[in-house]
Amino acid sequence: MGTDALGDAAGAADSEATIKVLIVDDHAVVRQGLRTFLELQGEVSDGGGSELPIEVVGEAVNGVEAVKMARRLQPDVILLDLVMPEMDGIEAMRRILEDSPNSRVLILTSFGEEDRLFPAIRSGAQGYLLKDIPPGDLVQAVRAAYLGQVQLHPEVARKLMSAVAAKVELPAGRAPASFGELTERELEVLRLLAEGLNNREIAAKLVISDKTVKTHVSSILGKLHLEDRTQAAIYALRHGLASDQG
Repeated sequence: MGTDALGDAAGAADSEATIKVLIVDDHAVVRQGLRTFLELQGEVSDGGGSELPIEVVGEAVNGVEAVKMARRLQPDVILLDLVMPEMDGIEAMRRILEDSPNSRVLILTSFGEEDRLFPAIRSGAQGYLLKDIPPGDLVQAVRAAYLGQVQLHPEVARKLMSAVAAKVELPAGRAPASFGELTERELEVLRLLAEGLNNREIAAKLVISDKTVKTHVSSILGKLHLEDRTQAAIYALRHGLASDQG
């Protein structure tokens, strides 16, 4: 086979690539609605200059079935309900990520209570969405998850952090440093983190690049001796740094 033929074959293979999505919900109407939203959407960028369509590769009706299907299908993104028969979404997610570690799990639920939010985030959820999400926003959330971006709706993020701020313990052994060790720009980034903004939204608000935001977040975590952005946001809320707006 000549070089041109090889190139054509590779191009054909690339053109068949998709973002594979597994839908997990015990309500048939919800599953059908999600499938329709996703299958009618436009093409989704993979961030590398090409466009990938979304393909719903399966539907599971409970957590047990979800674990089996995720193991077999190895989907890119899983839309997962939390309240289901036989096995709830939290336990299902833990088992799914053991068998399919490259899958990104987006929680899609009607419930925003703290006893569901925090365990979901700590168990590895890539995002937490509510079922009243507009179809276009759902597509964007799937895109973000596929690209490895953690996104929480600002209202969900604020509710999560406000509800658990008084309860969450910071890592033992090292007390967080004072805000005085942060630069003025890092303080701005931290305030926006506490408002639930993701890196792209922070970059747009501060008119800087996503990469610069990522660097600032890493520096904030290092200076405050914290493990992740959720802890940083909670710390900001605890110490009155976050804005009261919203």
